[in-house]
Amino acid sequence: MEAYGVEKLEGLYGVQWQFLAAARTRAEEQLGQLDTVCSSVIPPDTSLVVFGSLARKEFTEASDVDWTLLVDGITIPEHSTVARQLEDKLKELHLAPPGQTGTFGNIAASHNLIHFIGGEDDTNANTTRRSLLLLEAKPIGDSAAFNRVRNNILKRFLEEDLGLWRKSTKVKIPHFLLNDFARYWRTMTVDFADKQHDRFHEGFALRSIKLRFSRKLMYISGLLACLRCQLNFPDVEARLEFFSRDNSVAVIDLVRSFLDREPLDTVADALQLYVEKPSAIQAIFEAYDGFLGILSNADKRARLKTLTPKDFESDPVYKEARELSHVFSQAIGEIFLVADNPVGELTIRYGVF
Repeated sequence: MEAYGVEKLEGLYGVQWQFLAAARTRAEEQLGQLDTVCSSVIPPDTSLVVFGSLARKEFTEASDVDWTLLVDGITIPEHSTVARQLEDKLKELHLAPPGQTGTFGNIAASHNLIHFIGGEDDTNANTTRRSLLLLEAKPIGDSAAFNRVRNNILKRFLEEDLGLWRKSTKVKIPHFLLNDFARYWRTMTVDFADKQHDRFHEGFALRSIKLRFSRKLMYISGLLACLRCQLNFPDVEARLEFFSRDNSVAVIDLVRSFLDREPLDTVADALQLYVEKPSAIQAIFEAYDGFLGILSNADKRARLKTLTPKDFESDPVYKEARELSHVFSQAIGEIFLVADNPVGELTIRYGVF
C-alpha cells in the first residue's frame, strides 16, 4: 500500500517521528477496543462518535475521550439509557471522561448541527460539535448516521455557497465553510481566555500548549481542505467544469475526502504537493512530535496540568513546550503567511481577510 500523509513525509525526509508513531499505534488499539465493547449497544439511526486526540490518532496514555451519541432520526427516551451505558463501558476501559464543559459525553441531534449554522441559535456547543464532526471525528461501529450527518452538513455549506458555482468566479474556494472553520478557531482562542478567567488559571499551561499545537493544527487542516478545491485544479476550464451544479455530489465527495483523513495527514499531503519548503515542513512535524512527546511523559503532563501562573516563566517543562510552539508557529508562518508559494498566496488572499 502506497504511503501518504505523515508516513510519506517520513520517507521523503528519511526521518521517523517516534512519538507520533506511538500515539497512532495507541489510538488504533483504543479505537479497536471501543468498537469491540460499544458497537452492540448503539441503536439504529445513531453513531457513537469520538473526537479529540483519539480521533486525530494522537492518543497518549493520559488522554481523555470526548464522545457523543449522534442521533440522526427520531429521538426516543432509550437514547439516554444508551448514553449511560456507553459512559459505563468507557469507565470499564479505564478511559478518562470528557472535560467539564458538557459539550461531550452526551447526546447530540443532527437537526441543530445541519440547520443552525450561524445566527443566534448556533450556540458554542453546536458550533463546536459541528466543526469537530468535520475536522476531527471517528465513528465507532455502524457509521451510517455519522456519514449522513457529515454529508448533509457539507451539503449545506457547499450548495448554499453561491460563488462556488458561479461561472464568472474563477477561484473555487468554499468561503462559507472556510469562514466557519476560521470562526471556530477564533472561538477556541476566546474560550481559552474565558476558561482561564472562570477556573482561576487551573490547567492553564496544558490548555495553552494544546491551543498552540493541536487546536491550531486543526484549523490549518480545515483551511487546507478548502484551499485544495482550488489547488487541485490548476487548469481553469477543468476547474469550472468540475464546480458545476450538476456535479455537486462529486464536489461534496472531494471536500469530504480531504476532511476524512487525520489533520496531520491532511496537512502533510497538501504541503508536500504544493509547497517546496522542506525545512519549514519538517520543522512543523518535528515540533509537533516534540509536543506529543511532552504529553506522552506522565510527569511533564502532570506538571503542565498543575502549574500555577507564578511559575510559568521559570518552569523548565513549560519553557520546553513554549519553545517548541515557537518553532511550530515560525515554520507555519514561513509557509502560510508569505506569497512565495500557492498555499501562502491563497491563505493571505482568502484566509486572512
